Amino acid sequence: MRKIVAGLFVSLDGVFEAPGEWHFPYFNDEMGEAVDSLMKAADTMLLGRVTYQEFVAFWPNQSNDDVDIADYMNKTPKLVVSNTLDMVEWQNSTLIRGDVLTQLAQIKQQPGKNISITGSGALVRTLLAAGLLDELHLLVHPLVVGGGKQRLFDEGGVQQGLELVDSQVFGTGVVYLTYQLAVN
Repeated sequence: MRKIVAGLFVSLDGVFEAPGEWHFPYFNDEMGEAVDSLMKAADTMLLGRVTYQEFVAFWPNQSNDDVDIADYMNKTPKLVVSNTLDMVEWQNSTLIRGDVLTQLAQIKQQPGKNISITGSGALVRTLLAAGLLDELHLLVHPLVVGGGKQRLFDEGGVQQGLELVDSQVFGTGVVYLTYQLAVN
């Protein structure tokens, strides 16, 4: 059975939006290896509408000469969750509409590697609450962003127990935490 695995850059105050504005001073070889490992373990990307629209505005215009993960981003099959988009244009993209949770549960039963989520906080929260998110990988950066509308966990969310299955501290002070759903 495939796993749905989310990997997110997050600040100490829970902000995960616009990591390009605060993340890069903390990126080092250790983090590169962690991110590379997540990418290699997956053969499909799962994106919410907002992240898809951000990515489609950038990645199709990039090559590995520009950014060394461009081929991965462009060639990897992508599942885009949206009930407002009518179509997706980025190569290897498939739109998922309607009963998304049932469709994703069925996709998890198909053969293949992990299905990875980058960004897409609302989707991560929804899948976590539904018990469909198998692993949550957080790269917690040692800074308080102090603002941002996109926090990983909003007030009023569903309480969900998680089990810490791995942790590492990088030389930059970033803490890499891996969680799975807690077994009750």
